[in-house]
Amino acid sequence: MTKSELVENLAENNSWLTRKDSEMIVNIVFDSISDALKRGEKVEIRGFGSFTIRERGAREARNPKSGAIVKIPAKKTPFFKTGKELRERVNDLAE
Repeated sequence: MTKSELVENLAENNSWLTRKDSEMIVNIVFDSISDALKRGEKVEIRGFGSFTIRERGAREARNPKSGAIVKIPAKKTPFFKTGKELRERVNDLAE
């Protein structure tokens, strides 16, 4: 599902929301999650999962084409861990 499909789904399932309102709501939610992660906070949505920041250390890698060693700097990456309820719902759908 893409972001635009999510917006469309929200608008279709709520007669009082326009597509524009739905898009604004989705953007606010995503921006809020991004801003919290930028501040180093953990974002936990009960029944869905949690977003955290993981720090990856600097390392050396090899360019597969030339074989030259490339230095990769340390960086922070977002990490998502699914919640128990989401895992159970996905597994129930798979059966």
